[in-house]
Parts: sequence; structure tokens; C-alpha cells
Amino acid sequence: MVCNPNFSHEKGAFTGAVRTKKGRFELAHKGTIFLDEIGEIPSTTQVILLRVLQNRCFERVGGEKTIEVDVRVIAATNKELKKEIAAGRFREDLYYRLNVVSIHMPPLREKRRHTLALRLFS
Repeated sequence: MVCNPNFSHEKGAFTGAVRTKKGRFELAHKGTIFLDEIGEIPSTTQVILLRVLQNRCFERVGGEKTIEVDVRVIAATNKELKKEIAAGRFREDLYYRLNVVSIHMPPLREKRRHTLALRLFS
């Protein structure tokens, strides 16, 4: 069993689950969750994440109670997700579920004139 810190589990759900644990989605209820490097998550986690985003609810691993969550999701990656989709490494439906507002941030190495100003303020 893979235990992802974004999701919750019940006490006794698997070896080592000595107490009920709220995951990040449950803790972020009515708030915002930041998912860094979304392009790196395994396909099994992509399926779980997609279900949570679509249904706005989930069950803890080992639990039977449905837990509703209302969260804003901000996701980031350094990968080109369209290429990851074409290569079969990222789910297209998850991409479109997440890509409501897209902000492209070029690397600082492409903005050399800005790096001096940033160094002066750090």
C-alpha cells in the first residue's frame, strides 16, 4: 500500500497506521492547497486526485465515512504537461481539471536583467 500525505487514513488501515491521520486535503478544507511538482505524481495518485477534484469528497484509507472537501487547488510543475500527456505519463482529464487558470513563469536564466534586481533585494 502506498500512503500519500495528501490523503487521510484510519487507525489500523495498514501496518504502521497507529492512529487516524488527516491528510492535506482534509486539513485544507475551506482553504487552499498547493501541489508542487504535479507532473511527478504517479498515475495511481493521479486517479485519486482526479476523483477528489471531481466529486469534492473522498473516504479515508480504511474508512467508510465520506468526507467532503471544499478546496482551491494551486498546482505547479517544471514539466510541459502536454508532452507528458502525449507520452502517457499524465492524465489529460486531470490536466484539464487543474488547468483553469494557467500562469507561465519562465526560468530566471531567461530573464537575466531581472536577476540583478532580485539579488539586491535578497
